[in-house]
Amino acid sequence: MTSSTRSPASGPRPANPDSAKPRGGAATGDSQGVAMVLGCYLLWGMFPLYFHLLQAAGSVEIIGHRLVWTLVTCLALTALRRSWPTLRAAVTTPRILVVLGIAGLLVSVNWLVYVYAVNSDRTADAALGYFINPLVTVVLAALFLGERLRLAQVIAVGIAIVAIMVLVVAQRSLPWISLSLAFSFGVYGLVKKRVSTQVDALTGLTVESGCMTPVALAYFAWLYAGGHGALQGATASGALAAGLVLAGPVTATPLLLFAAGTRRVPLSIVGLSQYITPVMQFLLAWAVFHEEISPARWISTALVWVAVIVFITDLLRQLARRPHLGER
Repeated sequence: MTSSTRSPASGPRPANPDSAKPRGGAATGDSQGVAMVLGCYLLWGMFPLYFHLLQAAGSVEIIGHRLVWTLVTCLALTALRRSWPTLRAAVTTPRILVVLGIAGLLVSVNWLVYVYAVNSDRTADAALGYFINPLVTVVLAALFLGERLRLAQVIAVGIAIVAIMVLVVAQRSLPWISLSLAFSFGVYGLVKKRVSTQVDALTGLTVESGCMTPVALAYFAWLYAGGHGALQGATASGALAAGLVLAGPVTATPLLLFAAGTRRVPLSIVGLSQYITPVMQFLLAWAVFHEEISPARWISTALVWVAVIVFITDLLRQLARRPHLGER
């Protein structure tokens, strides 16, 4: 999920609506662009199935492998694209390096909470977090970027707050997984916006994972020195090792699909498609993983869906009011 239209565990959004304009003035963009955007959200939606296969490794170890192999994948793609000068410029510019380092920490926290949720039978909580993430993002934009909230946005945020309060009262605790995912990704988007015009998606992910990889390697050294690694002892298997290595391509592929697709389709398609991922996550939690979903959670989820409908309706209304490309 780096603006209000970003999704779980993955790539940055366009810095502004113009970055999502379709080529040639088409109203819906080209079919390849639509396929790329839908493909990335479908892949993100299937992430719970993938992380369930890695349950033998703890959540922290999974994220460590995800960081290391994402870096390896990104460096390989950088070599194929011969974009070393772009990467070199990013890592030698102190401001960009610091911003991306903070972004790397935030996205690592987001990934860790997400994997923990999936592998502790709380995928529905993760889905709720990504439903409310766009609403959190517009609030952060209002607080830190001076953007004004429209009435419909205020109403949507208010409904989401009511939904959270329903869970707090029913569970007598904060839905910390949902809030952690929503806010970590919202702040991540806010941070990435500071360099969104200077760093492309691949370079950004390369530097972010590179900044966190030393931490992951240090953790691996401690873990495996004590004989507690998932690839040691009874849990070790070739399938698990392959699954952990694949965390790199699995992370990078939807990100690059998104980056390519959003340049070819309108913002409306991107904004609406983002809800494919949490819908898939919720359906997996309910129908595949058979997680227990209490009446209070159903009520809370329904309220969040109402908030999302208000939010999307407002988005479509604002897009409809804009002049067509041919009228500019």
